[in-house]
Amino acid sequence: MKKEGKVDGQRPFKLAHQTLCIRAINFNRRSVVGYVELAIHPLVPNLRRVKINITINEQWDARFLYNDPSLEICQGDAKQRNLDYFQNFHLTSMTTVDPDTGNGEVTIRMPPESHPLISELRPFKVCIEFSLEQPKGGIHFVTPNMEGTPAERSCHLFTYKSLYENSSRMWFPCIDTFSELCTWKIEITTEMDMTAVSCGDLIEVMQMPDRKSKTFHYFLSTPTAAPNIAMAVGPFEILVDPNMHEVTHFCLPHLTEILKHTTGYIHEAFEFYEELLSSRYPYSCYKQVFVDESFIDMDPYATMTIFSTNLLHSSRIINQTIETRTLMAAAVAEQFFGCFLSMASWPDAWLTVGIAKYLAGLFIKNKFGNNEYRYLVSKEMKLVQDYEHRVGGIVLDPAAKHGTHHFFVWHRQTISPKYAEIFQKKAHLILRMFEIRIGQQLLIQVLNKLLALAVSSAQQKFLANTWGNTLLSTSSFTKIISTVTGKDIQPFLDLWVSQSGCARFFGSFVFNRKRNVVELEIKQDLSAKGALKYVGPLTVTIQELDGSFNHTFKIEENKTKFDITCHSKSRRNKKKKIPLVTGEEVDMDLSAMDADSPVLWLQIDPKLELLRQVTFEQPDYMWQYQLRYERDVVSQKEAIAALEHYPSPATRKALTDVLENEHCFYKVRIDSAQCLAKVANSMVTSWAGPPAMMTIFRKIFGSHSCPAIIRQNNFSNFQHYFLLKTIPRAMAHLRNLHAICPPEVFEFIMALFKYNDNSRNKYSDCYYRASLIDAAAATITPAITIVGSGQGLSTDSLTAEAKRILEEITRCLNLEKLLPCYRHVVTVSCLKAIRILQKNGHLTTDSTFFINYAQYGVFRDVRITALECLVDVIKTDLMPGDLYWLLDLIESDRDKHVCHIAMRQLIDNPPFKRQEHNPLHTEDLVERLWKMMNSTLSHDSRLRCDVADLYFTLYGRTRPTCLVIPDNLVVLNLKDKKTRMNPAIVPEELEDMFESDDDDDMNLNSSMNAAESDDKEINVMDVSPLKDDVSLKRKSDMAFDLMMSDHSMVTSLTHNEDSNSEFKFKLKGTSMEQTSDTMATDKKTPKTPVTPSSANLSFATELSKFVGVKPEEDITVASSFTKDTDRLSDDSMSPSQSSSAPASAVTSQPTSFSGLFSSVSMVESVDHSKLHKVKKKKKKNKKHKHKHRHEKSERDTSVDLFKDSEQESVLSLDRFKEGHKSSESSTVNSPSVFNNPPSSPEFEVI
Repeated sequence: MKKEGKVDGQRPFKLAHQTLCIRAINFNRRSVVGYVELAIHPLVPNLRRVKINITINEQWDARFLYNDPSLEICQGDAKQRNLDYFQNFHLTSMTTVDPDTGNGEVTIRMPPESHPLISELRPFKVCIEFSLEQPKGGIHFVTPNMEGTPAERSCHLFTYKSLYENSSRMWFPCIDTFSELCTWKIEITTEMDMTAVSCGDLIEVMQMPDRKSKTFHYFLSTPTAAPNIAMAVGPFEILVDPNMHEVTHFCLPHLTEILKHTTGYIHEAFEFYEELLSSRYPYSCYKQVFVDESFIDMDPYATMTIFSTNLLHSSRIINQTIETRTLMAAAVAEQFFGCFLSMASWPDAWLTVGIAKYLAGLFIKNKFGNNEYRYLVSKEMKLVQDYEHRVGGIVLDPAAKHGTHHFFVWHRQTISPKYAEIFQKKAHLILRMFEIRIGQQLLIQVLNKLLALAVSSAQQKFLANTWGNTLLSTSSFTKIISTVTGKDIQPFLDLWVSQSGCARFFGSFVFNRKRNVVELEIKQDLSAKGALKYVGPLTVTIQELDGSFNHTFKIEENKTKFDITCHSKSRRNKKKKIPLVTGEEVDMDLSAMDADSPVLWLQIDPKLELLRQVTFEQPDYMWQYQLRYERDVVSQKEAIAALEHYPSPATRKALTDVLENEHCFYKVRIDSAQCLAKVANSMVTSWAGPPAMMTIFRKIFGSHSCPAIIRQNNFSNFQHYFLLKTIPRAMAHLRNLHAICPPEVFEFIMALFKYNDNSRNKYSDCYYRASLIDAAAATITPAITIVGSGQGLSTDSLTAEAKRILEEITRCLNLEKLLPCYRHVVTVSCLKAIRILQKNGHLTTDSTFFINYAQYGVFRDVRITALECLVDVIKTDLMPGDLYWLLDLIESDRDKHVCHIAMRQLIDNPPFKRQEHNPLHTEDLVERLWKMMNSTLSHDSRLRCDVADLYFTLYGRTRPTCLVIPDNLVVLNLKDKKTRMNPAIVPEELEDMFESDDDDDMNLNSSMNAAESDDKEINVMDVSPLKDDVSLKRKSDMAFDLMMSDHSMVTSLTHNEDSNSEFKFKLKGTSMEQTSDTMATDKKTPKTPVTPSSANLSFATELSKFVGVKPEEDITVASSFTKDTDRLSDDSMSPSQSSSAPASAVTSQPTSFSGLFSSVSMVESVDHSKLHKVKKKKKKNKKHKHKHRHEKSERDTSVDLFKDSEQESVLSLDRFKEGHKSSESSTVNSPSVFNNPPSSPEFEVI
């Protein structure tokens, strides 16, 4: 198999220029009409076919074929329901039309008149007209249900893509790959009160003669790939950046004021990157468009980025500022690496993604500080470690190694969205590691060299290989590194890019007093999932009494011991300042440490030079010293995590000191507060004094005259602001001996509501009020109910504390309806609090409450929270109606981001566990999810992969246990009174795969008593052979290929009916339309002639071989398939129009394996005694099964096909051929999945 991502060097043409013209946009009908014109340069004189995604000079007519296998991944009505079966077809479907391998959905046959022109290698143009009606993917219409014109209702549209997806094909015909670059001319015609934004420079805006519309003309002279092209149309308000006139901002009406504040700093990002890279911004302009219902928060394209409107904020908002500025800076970084310098293929995506994230990290380090940057790196490393340990390793170069996931990593449209998210973070960490290896200065020189070559290449005119330097590949990156630095980085790439996983170290040490040596032992855990065997240098830092000392060791084995000689001598009752790694000297209380040891603490890889997970054992006093005196935030964070397991007065004192220390990083103080609550709960029996953190809170925030009353809000000190939000939430988790929240803590939190005064504060307190609601909800403990009281839950039965919390929640919700706060954060917290009250038995569970808040039209954040609560209701209360309502919403909701988040919530909090007996674990749910990922969500590959993740979470990779086992897969041994798999269907070599428990007896004989099932998962439909049986696997694949593709070849030429798209090839003097109606009802085209059923006979023969039955002697197998070359008439544009038949003539395919296997069986009665003799003989000769398989007689083999002749319904071979023949003339419009590329003669127009 050709590895995914390698660009096909045999593509017989190059794209030089493309014109995209949107001639009309109708917001009421949600439709778009336009055309594209592709200027193509042939590279070979015998070019006969051009393949593009989606859908020649205007002088000639051109025939075409359209096949989109992604519309339905698994064709027909096969009863396979295991995930591996789906993923194999999914990968095949994607690679069949993958532009990186020279394929596409549309294959255009070059007319004979153009052959002389092409033989001279002269360029030609392909012009395609298209229209979209209510599209479901690629382009999104936002049309509020209000009165007025589209502009008055703020109607707008925008295009989108997801992470690495090349989804431009969803809204205009193109060669949808990052490796095919060209220049662009974009024309968009809109209404007079609308503004169109697209990639490139705005050349002019022309008013149409009717004075009702205008056309925006954009030109992009920099070679750009189609996936980096976008547009947005709406009644935008325009703001030219006052600090940088090349930058323009667009927002929806009435948002200009907050747009000014949000974008006021963007020029700093440009200045930082240009100064860092010593290179100017590669484009002449930059546009930021803020839209509603965005697919993702930040979607970068060439010269423009589409943002979510929810990122806009005023000067009164603190929390959103950091997130928004980080995203906007990352978008500018992706203009350099990602848009201008794009990836050459999918295995090279880690480079552009990693470099862009690396540059954005340097911006964070410069603007927010080194502590923020290192904390971010530590957080990303923890996320990567957890994902690889829980799910599996992430390989950055999928062409180098096959993954072990339930999805294929070879193609960007088959990977899990969560995998793609963590992939970005790992790429950033690997680039940072590479910076440590060669140095930041040399790495910046390499990036500068790459940009310089790309700029020089982009300025040249089109030639076959002129623009190659604007594509970034792993090989070119390696060569540039070698040229600039003279270093060989291939070993580094082989370890961290070509392999998956991260290093996992376990360390411990013992101090040898006699030798004054630290005996360090480091182990690697290679048995864990996602583990990587690391071989290389490892840094160990020891803080001694006389200073900090670094030691570098070579890790070669899984278990390594080192002896480290200490530079200090132990001190006894001698006071002397301790020098730290920062150069400062501090006084320490050394009474807690070992008097014979000079070691204060020890760290492994303190600078995060490796992608690793470290579990280190050392005494608690060392962790306390490390927390107090180590200046690195990552080291302090590790110490806090370790001290959680050492509850003691000394730990309490260390955490309190850090929490009170104004010089500590605010996130470290936040972590200390949360850890202190856990330590206090562990020390509840020995805790003395007021509740934890109450004294600290009143000391910092209490009034001078009355510390019990909080001062008026003043958030000018941001550290105090974040502590003010965090400490009440941490205190709310405190519990007393009775496992309830202490009354003084509850009264303390409720007093914060009462005395909250924000009248003189210049910042909003909405996030603070939301945190108080979270704190109040965290104090709730399970309600005590009286069994048999006969009284339902009501407000009268609530405890005093629960009633006060409910009253506060009600007050906040009512206030929110009158004066909604920023992003409705208070409402979000109220919904979470109500769900906590329900879970703890204080309120009756009512899913309708959350369903009302989850309806379309409610603010996005509120909807997401309501859906999160609804998912929890479904899991705890087992409500199938709510589950199916949620699935309906995921299928049909307009906001695709909400659909994605809802599906991820189901994955993170599944309604039931795998193999669990649960009322929700039904066959209907299996069929619903299978249909969603198979065909319903064909327009959104992100959502389709989400459903595949949920399917894996619920059922694994095998057939769901709730599905009924087909009767003909199991036979009964009356002598042994045991069941076994039918050897005629499942060969003996595979019996071990199908060993079942007593629950299988229920499917065999109704007169037998059913045994209890122990829920062992059986993959009864997975008929794939063992790995060592190559010949059998070939037969299996062949049988499925014939079943899934050959007989449905005539009906495979369709278009995407879900998106109601049309394609019109406008030719000089000729205009033919291909629509869904004409394809289904055109009866002028002659019917397909009936040909001999050679395909049927071949299918039956191969299937007979597969199931172990010899074909009948009178069946003649055709030597080759009969191809229907007359399907396309001279006046027809699409071959699909030639396959027209009445609805009554349509015969469905066999709907199960039972029908297929019985159709090739020989009808004869079975004697059970003979059946037992045959089975006994086969059991004795099991060791010689390979030698005597060919000696079986027809009768001996066919005997095993039946359990009882009176109970088995068998279809004859003639009936099977009749049904198969009628299915050839079917008018079903579902395309077929072809395992061969569409360049084979069966799929092209001849």
